[in-house]
Amino acid sequence: MALRTIVTGKDPILRKTSRPVEVFDQKLWTLLDDMAETMYKNEGVGLAAVQVGILKRVVTVNVGEGLIELVNPEIIESQGSQEDSEGCLSFPDEYGIVERPAKVVVRAMDRNGNVREITGTGLLARAFCHEIDHLDGIVFKDKVKEMLTPEELRPRRKRFFERRGE
Repeated sequence: MALRTIVTGKDPILRKTSRPVEVFDQKLWTLLDDMAETMYKNEGVGLAAVQVGILKRVVTVNVGEGLIELVNPEIIESQGSQEDSEGCLSFPDEYGIVERPAKVVVRAMDRNGNVREITGTGLLARAFCHEIDHLDGIVFKDKVKEMLTPEELRPRRKRFFERRGE
């Protein structure tokens, strides 16, 4: 495994649409392993391959319930609404209020090409939506209702880490 460099907000690759994965091989497995390591090292809850400069429809997520790897993910169902603070590893120290579905069902493949469906609610639904948006060239700042100052963010981050048990 290796740490990958995270692409930051001004890089035009973040606005490109990622291509579907067609080959499930060691190269994909290495990418997934590297993405997870990079996500953890940078204290993120999700990472899309485009954020490490790879235009493939690949996502890693961990909101405190274990690593989830999604290859060619698509949201097939969404319900309700939630509004909360959101940030992004590609936009360090920038946070805003974003509205997302309260519940989503994602259909994706695992690293071996097996299709599965995963239901996410709350933070997991938010992370799925945020990372899948990246695959279509959409960043959280495109959907932000209001950017937050560091002072406004502090109490929200405290509640987030309390919910994760940290």
